[in-house]
Amino acid sequence: MKLFLKILCVATFFAFAKAIIAQENPIVPENVISFEEYIGFVKKHHPLIKQAELVLTAGEANLLKARGGFDPKVELDYDRKKFKGTTYYDQLYTAFKIPTWYGVELKGTFEENTGQFLNPNLTVPEDGLYSAGVSFALAQGLLINERMATLKKAKFFQQQSIADRRLLINKILYEASLAYFNWLKNENEKIIYTSFLSNAQTRLNAVTRSVNEGDKARIDITEARIVLENRKLALEAASLKATKSRLEVSNYIWLDGLPLEINDNTQPQIPTPTSLNNSLSIAGLTDTNAILIEHPKLESLTAKINSLEVERFLKKNKLLPKVNIQYNFLTPEVDTFDNLNTSNYKAFVDVSFPLFLRKERGDLQLAALKVKDANFERTATTLAIKNKLTATEAEINSLSIQNTYISNIINDYETLVVAEERKFFLGESSLFLINTREQKLIDARLKGNSLTVESLKAVAKLYNVAGL
Repeated sequence: MKLFLKILCVATFFAFAKAIIAQENPIVPENVISFEEYIGFVKKHHPLIKQAELVLTAGEANLLKARGGFDPKVELDYDRKKFKGTTYYDQLYTAFKIPTWYGVELKGTFEENTGQFLNPNLTVPEDGLYSAGVSFALAQGLLINERMATLKKAKFFQQQSIADRRLLINKILYEASLAYFNWLKNENEKIIYTSFLSNAQTRLNAVTRSVNEGDKARIDITEARIVLENRKLALEAASLKATKSRLEVSNYIWLDGLPLEINDNTQPQIPTPTSLNNSLSIAGLTDTNAILIEHPKLESLTAKINSLEVERFLKKNKLLPKVNIQYNFLTPEVDTFDNLNTSNYKAFVDVSFPLFLRKERGDLQLAALKVKDANFERTATTLAIKNKLTATEAEINSLSIQNTYISNIINDYETLVVAEERKFFLGESSLFLINTREQKLIDARLKGNSLTVESLKAVAKLYNVAGL
């Protein structure tokens, strides 16, 4: 299914909307903040955007921590006991360990033990004893162990952090876009009411002159004045809405960690389809499958599933018996390691196996259930995103058609108002009928303004649903 293809159709209604606004407000405001400038400012300076970077940093820190499990380690153990002039024991043990991937650990040690009451099995040559060996797991822990699992899960967590960061930024930009479009809608409403307030004042003046000349009844002045006061009331309410929405937009304007406030005389500007696409980065997408492949929500769930699969494999591996083997070559001189005598060694084998494996089998079942649950969530989320994309595309197309209809309706209402005014001053109509016609025109223009903004919001919603 081709997405965004029909967005080009919205260009027609955008052009119409700009024409309406130009008619209602012929004076171009000196201070204008475009949608593209506004979103660019949000992307660069908003603290929540910077907070999203912390999510990514946390993933990198977690990965660094997991890699620490494979860092070489130096150990030093010194133990000495001396009582009443007698050295019971003096023990020195140093080791250098290098963990490797598949449950194998390389180790080199040095021991130097003396004392009158030294444990016989700790007796070493006078100059100490060197050893070099390896320890490894033959069953449980060979293919995967806690250290390996932690590192694998950390890598998936980093991928999940990148996807979550994109989701957070996506949410912030969507909310910022809605705030701007609400501001645009309310400012346009104020412009509409200002324009028709001027008409009502002009009509009151004309009716007053006609009454003074004896052409109209005095009651027409009362009716014209009521209409004027209603227009003032509507304008005041629209001004309040515009002020509140402007302050809401100011919530997203920051600079160097400090919030800024948009000036009273600053005006929003209706974006063109091109600038809107560029600002929201939706140009170039063609179909649902392309969106679903790179959707951050699905990428996050995929990383979560992969991490749970690692945990499940680890639990499965724990069904195997523990068989740990260690073998060390021994020599009193460090420079003789190139000619080791295999008759000098130290080795041990550690074997253990639970008889019923109830804990291990229970852990495995729980891990498998978590994987299934995450897969169900991903399947449901995929369908929901796909349906939202389809619904939003249908909404954009429908709003484009509705804007075409409202354009024709506004033109017809304008014709009716002009004709009714001509008839009124010829004595063939009434002020009530003119006001009724004009109120219909006001409602139509407000509806057109609302549809214009709803179309902008629908495009922003498409961006939000696509998770770009």
